[in-house]
Amino acid sequence: MRKLVMPTMPITLDSRAHAIVETVGASDEAVGASDTEKPEAQELSDSNVVLRVLSGDTEFFEILIRRYNQRLFRVLRGYVRSDDDVMDTMQDTYLKAYLNLNQFRLDSSFSTWLIRIGINEALQRIRKNRNSLAMEEEQMAQFIVDRAVGAENYTPESETLNAELGSIITAAIDKIPAKYRVVFIMAEVEGMSQLAIGECLHISGSNVKVRLHRAKHLIKDEMLKLVKNASVLEFGSIKCDTMVQNVMRQIA
Repeated sequence: MRKLVMPTMPITLDSRAHAIVETVGASDEAVGASDTEKPEAQELSDSNVVLRVLSGDTEFFEILIRRYNQRLFRVLRGYVRSDDDVMDTMQDTYLKAYLNLNQFRLDSSFSTWLIRIGINEALQRIRKNRNSLAMEEEQMAQFIVDRAVGAENYTPESETLNAELGSIITAAIDKIPAKYRVVFIMAEVEGMSQLAIGECLHISGSNVKVRLHRAKHLIKDEMLKLVKNASVLEFGSIKCDTMVQNVMRQIA
C-alpha cells in the first residue's frame, strides 16, 4: 500500500488564521505531538487540528476522523447500500480530505467541507454501480428496528411489535427517494441545521425545507419518532477504531 505524502503547497493565512497558529503554538507544551488522546488535544478546534496536520503532526488527523465518523457514516448511509460500501466510501473521503487539506479554508466549517467530499465520493461509487443507489428497503427496516429496539429488550411481545414496526418502516421507505432520505437523515438523525444541509447538497434553504417536509410526510409519524432515537445508524467504537487505523496507516 502506497504511502501518502502531504501536499507542500503553501497556505495563505489571514489575521484570524495567524491567531490560530499562535494559539496552536502556545499549546505545544501542553499537548504532545504524539499524544492525540489528551484532553487538551481533544478540545482543539477543527482549524487548530488542521494546522497541526499541515505543520507535519499527521497523527492529529485522527482527531478529525473520530470527531466526524458518526456524522459522515449517517450521511453516506443515505446514499450507499451496505455498511461495507459505506466504510470504503468513508475511507476514500478521509484520504481525499487529507490530500487536499491545504485547500480547506480555515474560516469555514470543516464538517461541511468533509461531507461535501463524502457525498461526491458516494455519487462516484453510485455511478460505477447503479444498484448501489440505496440500500434495500427491507434491509433498512430491519436495520433500524434492530438498532432502535436492541436485542437486550427482547420479549415475545417485542418480537411481535418489531414485526409490525418492520412492516410500517418497509412500506414507508419504499416510497422515499434518496434525495428525501438523505435530507431526513441529516436533519432528524444527525441534527444538522438546514443551512449546513443546503451547503452540503448545494441546494437552497427553501429546497431543504421542502424535501424535509416531504420526507416526514412519506415516512409518517411512526418512522419519524423511531429514527429520532440516538441509536439509529450508530457508528460504534469498533467501526470507529477500524476507520482510524485504516486511514492513519495510509497516512503514516
